[in-house]
Amino acid sequence: MSDNAPNKSNIVIVGKVQGFLVKGIESKLNENSLRNQYVDLTIKNIAEVEEYADLFILNLSDMDEEEHEPVVYLKDIADEKDKKIIIIGEPQNVEWGLKMIPADNIIKSFERPFDIEDLVKEVSRFMDSIAEGKRKKRILIVDDDITYMRTVYGWLKEYYQVGMASSGVQAISYLTKNKVDLILLDYQMPVVNGPQIMSMLKSETTIDDIPVMFLTGKDDRESVMSVMDLKPVDYLLKTIDKAHLHEKIDDFFLKEKIEKMKK
Repeated sequence: MSDNAPNKSNIVIVGKVQGFLVKGIESKLNENSLRNQYVDLTIKNIAEVEEYADLFILNLSDMDEEEHEPVVYLKDIADEKDKKIIIIGEPQNVEWGLKMIPADNIIKSFERPFDIEDLVKEVSRFMDSIAEGKRKKRILIVDDDITYMRTVYGWLKEYYQVGMASSGVQAISYLTKNKVDLILLDYQMPVVNGPQIMSMLKSETTIDDIPVMFLTGKDDRESVMSVMDLKPVDYLLKTIDKAHLHEKIDDFFLKEKIEKMKK
């Protein structure tokens, strides 16, 4: 990390060298009251800021393709936590970065030489969208069936920030680092099942109020009643299709919004 102490800025500039270009970007961002910080391009440094960073400015200048591990790590957390990235660098480096990082996570790319003012405008637009409350709702999917979980993730990622966990332990670990608005929880899992995971969630005071929707493959009366006794916000069969899943989730968030307005 740079010599500057971390300031928990929403904008994090990541690069191999904090050179003239980076210092110019920092200066222009500061002039526009856009709090930012620089960290060296290492897994350790990225991990220290990933919790609170809304936007990464990834400077691939002077980087060799062999030094790809930190970029892969950044790609993974961007995909998992819906972090956004602006890529800058020489044309060949930008081209490489665009191949590495999913398009959904990239706001824009800038090939050197470019006008820093254009970059700052792009950053400003993105931060304004967050300030205006346009940030997507956060959903965590908990399911040991990786194929099904990735299918649901694919259905939801365009409209929500979506995280994934394949066990109760992973879910608790994820929730200690990330705030979520809804959990989609598989009812039947080996070792620790859905009801047990829900009990674990309810025992943690910092996350005990997160609403839970159960996903299950069983629709017999006994199974339905046992699920509803746990008081989830809903009970969804795994046969549900994309459109109806979106409808269920949208209805839930709408009702929640209405209830908050009444208070």
